[in-house]
Amino acid sequence: MKPSLQLKISQHLTLTPQLQQSIKLLQLSTLELNQELERFLLENPMLEREDGDGSDFAPGSAQGTAETSEAGSPSDAPASSEEAQHGEAEPASFDEAGEWSSASSGSSNRDDDDDTDFQELQAAGTSLRDHLDQQVSLSPLSDRDRALVRFIMEALDEDGYLNQSLEELLPLLPPELEYDLDDLSIALHHVQNLDPAGIGARNPQECLSLQLRAMVSGPTRDLALKIVDDHLDLLAERNFLRIKRATGCDDDALRAAHALICSLDPHPGSQHSVQETRYILPDVVVRKIRNRWTVTLNPEAMPKLRINSLYASILQQNRGSGGALTSQLQEARWLIKNVQQRFDTILRVSQAIVDQQRQFFDYGDVAMRPLTLREIADQLELHESTVSRVTTQKFMATPRGVFELKYFFGSHVATDTGGAASSTAIRALIRQLVEAEDRKKPLSDAKIAELLGQQGIVVARRTIAKYRESLNIPPVSLRKAI
Repeated sequence: MKPSLQLKISQHLTLTPQLQQSIKLLQLSTLELNQELERFLLENPMLEREDGDGSDFAPGSAQGTAETSEAGSPSDAPASSEEAQHGEAEPASFDEAGEWSSASSGSSNRDDDDDTDFQELQAAGTSLRDHLDQQVSLSPLSDRDRALVRFIMEALDEDGYLNQSLEELLPLLPPELEYDLDDLSIALHHVQNLDPAGIGARNPQECLSLQLRAMVSGPTRDLALKIVDDHLDLLAERNFLRIKRATGCDDDALRAAHALICSLDPHPGSQHSVQETRYILPDVVVRKIRNRWTVTLNPEAMPKLRINSLYASILQQNRGSGGALTSQLQEARWLIKNVQQRFDTILRVSQAIVDQQRQFFDYGDVAMRPLTLREIADQLELHESTVSRVTTQKFMATPRGVFELKYFFGSHVATDTGGAASSTAIRALIRQLVEAEDRKKPLSDAKIAELLGQQGIVVARRTIAKYRESLNIPPVSLRKAI
């Protein structure tokens, strides 16, 4: 076959560097965006942060809503579609001043002079081994015994458990010291007498038993100890009838013992573990203004950038000989424009979500409607992948808490009227039914499905079980009370 030249005309989409940068900035979280901008600031002398009030650059402006934002996003170009995931961020307190604070379970506001603040800070700043070592240092043990106790302490995990048997630990000791299993057993006994109670346990049952033995003896404590030592498996099965037969107690005594056992800490060492606090900076804020839920950009999340006036003036005075500075000036302008378009797109998408889910903001999770990325994309004439990027790791502060934008999207379940109910709303209904159930006769998954069916929501029992597990609600056998 003779080689030849042929002319062929075709069309293909090319992503310019500016468009690639815009897509990349759009999918970054606020923290990642700031890290990326710091890199640009170090590499490009034409770019700088504003020291003033940010009036020269405020994407969409802090007071601007999605209705006034008309800027298009270059990231509207087709790209690979990303599967939507939805999840709720940590709840947070919200006030009209626009301040947010992460709310962890069991936390509450305290006065500055509350003594518990110092105690919690002190506990958080002391590791478990340091806390135990301080007690061992003050004990009247010999140097030999103290060394062996510290050896046991080093084998504890973060929860305070000893996961290795004494037989496994013995070969790790220097043979010339001539330790035996009895020495290790005595050392373990010393560890188990340290604070907090339950430290050095080899299983959860021993942990609970150690905590009960550290308490003052009494009818309730003694019954709880007997249940933990001899009938913990029955308690886990909620087989209260067999426990009463085995111990000879009545309902009131068993109820009190059960409450005492539930108050124990199965992870005594965790209170001294270092917990990393996760801070969330919302990208947008939702408020109800004149009976309409309105979205505004959070000014704290928007970087304030501008062109360096000194370098810009030098470049203007030396036109035609700027070289690298001319290229850096263009890159700086692209970046400022792309950052502004990023926030404009976030604002538009957020307002569209709020408009679609306004019933949620009025009535809560039970009023959440089914919503897909395609609906928002069609409404705003964006590509679905653009909406996916906008809603990933972007957060919305509302009077009901702080939510990732993905939270407002979810699957749907058919109703007998031909409509659909959001999976989020169904989860909320399941939680309401479980919270209101008779603890002596808790609702089974089949019964919950039947009750939802009476409300017109057709849900299979296995779907109820899946949603219940996602809410960390135990099965009916484990929810039964005395």
